[in-house]
Amino acid sequence: MQQTAWPLHRGTSPVDWCEGNYLHSPVIAEFVNTFSNILFFIYPPLLTGLFREYAQCVNRGVYVIWGLLLTVGLTSAYFHATLSLVGQLLDEVAILWLLMAAFALWLPRRYFSYGFKERRNYQITMLIVSVAATALCCIHPILNAFALMGLGIPATVLLIVEIRRCKIPRVVKLGHRCAWVWFMALVCWINDRLFCEFWSKLYFPYLHGAWHLLIAIVAYSACVLFAYFDACDTVPEQLPILCFWPSDKFELGVPYIRFKNGRKAEHHKI
Repeated sequence: MQQTAWPLHRGTSPVDWCEGNYLHSPVIAEFVNTFSNILFFIYPPLLTGLFREYAQCVNRGVYVIWGLLLTVGLTSAYFHATLSLVGQLLDEVAILWLLMAAFALWLPRRYFSYGFKERRNYQITMLIVSVAATALCCIHPILNAFALMGLGIPATVLLIVEIRRCKIPRVVKLGHRCAWVWFMALVCWINDRLFCEFWSKLYFPYLHGAWHLLIAIVAYSACVLFAYFDACDTVPEQLPILCFWPSDKFELGVPYIRFKNGRKAEHHKI
């Protein structure tokens, strides 16, 4: 009688990407897919420093977002290194929590449904839903795909709506770049998943690694945009502006938010 493999064991995930397994290392299943998560390790510490003023003026909860972004990188690297079912679940749940946290933190108040007059009540509800969704997704892993699509599509639509409402050219241009990078990332994901044989013949089965690099750029850029729109709604008197690091003249740098009018406000919404 064949024993069922323990979910922590290597190779227990039903998902396997185009990159060949254990070709570059005897202990890392997908070498490129594992290390292509590097941007998820670089951006969160950098953004934590750049967003100190935002945390003081608007919302310290932004640190939770950067922590979850780092967690996504950690869990994705673990999944691709082991191809274990636990690794897959951790990766998907981390993305789920990042999306839920972003909604809880930045959903404009005008979109609150009946019964949510205070953001704190809305955030508590989102926390309860996140815990319940995590439990269901661990019991029935196939639900993860539906949960991520159910959050990812509204998040994309909301970002498009907010960008179209914005009249600041620099912000709009960042939104357009974010959209193009997201499109390229999606093309990489689809090609790696559906046309692996073709790309393997070209000796480049690494499009999922390219997806990791591109989606990391999309993720932090979208978070910066949502944070900017929230600052404009929450503390417009502080005059939030979109800046870029290391040089504000180089708009392909790392975007962050500063405030023209003062350094600190009384608004600390956790």
